[in-house]
Amino acid sequence: MMASEMASNHFPWLTLAIFVPIVFGLLVLALGGDDKPGFTRKLSLVGAIVSFLVTIPLYTGFDNSTAAMQFVEKASWIPAFNINYHLGVDGISLWFVLLTAFITIIVVLAGWEVITSRIAQYMASFLILSGLMVGVFCALDGMLFYVFFEATLIPMYIIVGVWGGPNRVYAAFKFFLYTLMGSLLTLVAFIYLWHASGGSFDILTWQQTKLAYTPQVLVFFALLAAFAVKVPMWPVHTWLPDAHVEAPTGGSIVLAAIMLKLGAYGFLRFSLPITPDASHGLSWLIIALSLIAVIYIGLVAIVQDDMKKLVAYSSVAHMGFVTLGFFIFNTAGTEGAIVQMISHGFVSGAMFFCIGVMYDRVHSRRIADYGGVINVMPRFVTCFVLFSMANSGLPATSGFVGEFMVIMGAVQHNFWVGLMAATALILGAAYSLWMVKRVAFGDITNEHVREMKDVNCREFFILGVLAIAVLFMGIYPKPFTDVMHVSVQALLQHVAVSKL
Repeated sequence: MMASEMASNHFPWLTLAIFVPIVFGLLVLALGGDDKPGFTRKLSLVGAIVSFLVTIPLYTGFDNSTAAMQFVEKASWIPAFNINYHLGVDGISLWFVLLTAFITIIVVLAGWEVITSRIAQYMASFLILSGLMVGVFCALDGMLFYVFFEATLIPMYIIVGVWGGPNRVYAAFKFFLYTLMGSLLTLVAFIYLWHASGGSFDILTWQQTKLAYTPQVLVFFALLAAFAVKVPMWPVHTWLPDAHVEAPTGGSIVLAAIMLKLGAYGFLRFSLPITPDASHGLSWLIIALSLIAVIYIGLVAIVQDDMKKLVAYSSVAHMGFVTLGFFIFNTAGTEGAIVQMISHGFVSGAMFFCIGVMYDRVHSRRIADYGGVINVMPRFVTCFVLFSMANSGLPATSGFVGEFMVIMGAVQHNFWVGLMAATALILGAAYSLWMVKRVAFGDITNEHVREMKDVNCREFFILGVLAIAVLFMGIYPKPFTDVMHVSVQALLQHVAVSKL
């Protein structure tokens, strides 16, 4: 059954995973400052590392053999409306908790030397954001989920609006308004589900509440309004390139690696199990929008002259694979989509960090301002080529595993859908490798490029860790799929049984 829970774990690991980074963020704000940059950065790094360490027991103590929620914590929060502080993880959400904590360490290190003003506020924003995003993946109460889901907007709005580029205010407002507007309909849907379930905000209870087809369709579209914007799906994706271009490197990494996953996760936790009949009935719509994202946005990425915009559009195309995988209702598609989400966290984060490394030296993101970088930065280009290959789905990299599984699932569902999805591998290679060719290879055509220095120890460490993650997941994805398999099977069974 979808709505089962294991006996509560006595130690509150999930509460620690949420609130350790938030508390450290507040400590950095209180104790840090531009007058003591070394202390501020070290305290932030300690906070990020401790936040990651408290998520490790979730993996080591996780039982792969059950689809039930584990590490469950529950306490009454607002009794008048039956709202509870209710947390738990299953095989679908576990990896995203670990990924969020891991990426936070990368982001703190990425901004180590680059951020020189308002250092405490910058680091604190990311630590607090990390805790809020973990809260989204752990929440089992609808209102608690909504609070975390909306609260993540505030730190990201500040990150883009304060440390971003020349058009940062416009990009921050666009990001905030798009995501907030979409979420308002979701709140209406949550209130309706509270009423329909007899006054409960418990997500697991909602999943067992039988709704007629018409209410399911209405709830499905209300949820789609928030999740489609967050993913983002075509055609509500236009905020993402603006936000990426203006955001500082750390902001782009978190936005691509984690925040886009909040919307995709919403489909798995809400849309599919709560509105299964509507999900089946409207799957053609999501599949069509996903294929447009995969093919059309892939073509849009090819013509970009700004590296960040190119990778931003490639993120939309890759997330199109994710939504496609969810709505073909088979194991290969769903597991492949989740693997793609995790892989995209590593690969897109690495791509944006690579662009940030070059931007820090030349202060330009335009492809035309580079050329021949390999002549002066051989270590950097080695990593840059690896991540670009992963971005285009090269076998033995993490980028291949998820895309291959989704294509296999799509072919099982419908051969022509699978064929159209497979074009992403060609388009991905086109825009990723053409960018690498123009940026990294050939003769040096620019004096600024000639003056570039290869990556330092800190930058090489970040690139190395991400490279290991990308290669390990590409060569041996079994640990990732083993965790999610039983939970995915239970979800698909629940959706199939509920089908009209």
